[in-house]
Amino acid sequence: MARYLGPKSKIARKFGEPIFGADKAFEKKKYPPGQHGQTKKRKKMSEYGIQLLEKQKAKYTYGLLERQFANTFEKAVRMRGITGENLLGLLESRLDNVVYRFGIAPTRRAARQLVGHRHITVNGEVTNIPSFIVKPGDIIGVREKSKSLEVIGDSLAARPSSYSWLEWDNEHMHGKFLNIPEREAIPENIKEQLIVELYSK
Repeated sequence: MARYLGPKSKIARKFGEPIFGADKAFEKKKYPPGQHGQTKKRKKMSEYGIQLLEKQKAKYTYGLLERQFANTFEKAVRMRGITGENLLGLLESRLDNVVYRFGIAPTRRAARQLVGHRHITVNGEVTNIPSFIVKPGDIIGVREKSKSLEVIGDSLAARPSSYSWLEWDNEHMHGKFLNIPEREAIPENIKEQLIVELYSK
């Protein structure tokens, strides 16, 4: 499936925050991209524009394309509970995101690559579908043949703080997905209600 492979810093500057993680280029130029980004005064954005921008931010943050994001939203609508929170819960439950959260990969893009190249297992079975939805109780691990990969070792060595909905076993290089996280536990700066309002039009 096609993926956005363009410059990440440019996208981060568009949203005014480092949505792809630590970024030296973003820190250097925090203003919008373009020739007049530093001096240009932006027009007051419409309500629709604000909602659209929030959806685009969520798409780029989690690495989904338009149709895939729309399908995820439709699933969230059919679930019980608050649609916006359901949406973020589904995005956090994607295999590529879980691999990233465990620290097996330094970025979501790298996590997708590891999954696609068959380095990741779910409940002992190799799974190469980044959009696979992980369920509570599932065990996500590194394939035995891949445990010596330098990129995985380096990423785990620099592993960030653990998350309350994940349990990692460093010795066996696998982790357990305990539950779908509550909204307040998800660190992403996304106003999901704006996305719900956009799709409700």
